[in-house]
Amino acid sequence: MNLINFGWNNNWQDQFDAYKITNPQKNLTIGRVLLEHKHSYRVITEIGEWLATPSGLFQYNAQSRRDYPAVGDWVVLEQLPGEEKGIIHAILPRSSLFSRKVAGLTFEEQIIAVNVDHVFLTMSLNKDFNLRRLERYLIAAYDSGANPIIVLTKKDLCDDVSSYLSQVETICFGVPVYTVSSFTGEGIDELHQLLADGKTAALLGSSGVGKSSLTNALCGQDVMAVQMIREDDDKGRHTTTHRELFQLPHGGLLIDTPGMREFQLWDNADSLNSSFSDIESLASQCRFRDCEHKKEPGCAVHEAIEEGTLEQERYDSYLKLKRELAFIERKTNAQAQAAERNKWKQVNKQMKKKIGKKR
Repeated sequence: MNLINFGWNNNWQDQFDAYKITNPQKNLTIGRVLLEHKHSYRVITEIGEWLATPSGLFQYNAQSRRDYPAVGDWVVLEQLPGEEKGIIHAILPRSSLFSRKVAGLTFEEQIIAVNVDHVFLTMSLNKDFNLRRLERYLIAAYDSGANPIIVLTKKDLCDDVSSYLSQVETICFGVPVYTVSSFTGEGIDELHQLLADGKTAALLGSSGVGKSSLTNALCGQDVMAVQMIREDDDKGRHTTTHRELFQLPHGGLLIDTPGMREFQLWDNADSLNSSFSDIESLASQCRFRDCEHKKEPGCAVHEAIEEGTLEQERYDSYLKLKRELAFIERKTNAQAQAAERNKWKQVNKQMKKKIGKKR
């Protein structure tokens, strides 16, 4: 099995060589995670696919979800004697990471995809089209380290593609936009060209936008099940239930992900400015540096809203996302402080036990 076909290159080789220098005692090899099963992983190696699990030491040192492997990771592992199974000892440093807050009230990070060159942000050209949702995806994509690319699906079912493109262009400054049809094949070749030379893309979007159909079109065969959308609201049902990395016949790789009805941001405050660069630029033109964009004289933001060059909905979305990110930052900081306090409580308990034994 040639790992170059799975994205292996000289940069990854240098990182692997550096790891082996500090860990020369084991018979180590490399693999890429194709599929995850609750801390058990299907990994592609030079001699085939293995089922692999993290070592005890690996799990002991892991502090958060980011410390465990995810689909797309390159992992350092050791083969179990006589078996097509491996023990994972380390993860090579990631080139990109796309994540979100887990759905619900729990404040934890969910890893969506790692080590991808492009993030295909998919949205269908029907009633499920939503600019506000796309703004959220863009913020997370800017923060991931990968190149965001907007893919508008179901072109064959849309009679007025240009109106949707005009709307997208108001929020995606400099981000490439592609319109595709998995049914007719239109636009598929353009996406293939983006994945030449072993590039990896992650396919992200809500249920019903046609991600599974697009995966099948890119793979040239039906690798994913497809369900029909509901006729009453054009919304889809969950088809993909797990994340999986596919090798494409024309070169390149694709990570398909489950549909996300809810997309809450996670630690993306720095990317808010990139996604809303138009509002940030206007804010810098206000008469007062501490302008709150309410009723201050010389407020460039509100002048733009009144003139119609900035939509009120987009500005409201900016404020909402800013509040959401500030709240998440406060909660995660509080959780980190609580974890640190608990850590030192355990250390003190152990110290007291040792002192008691000596007495």
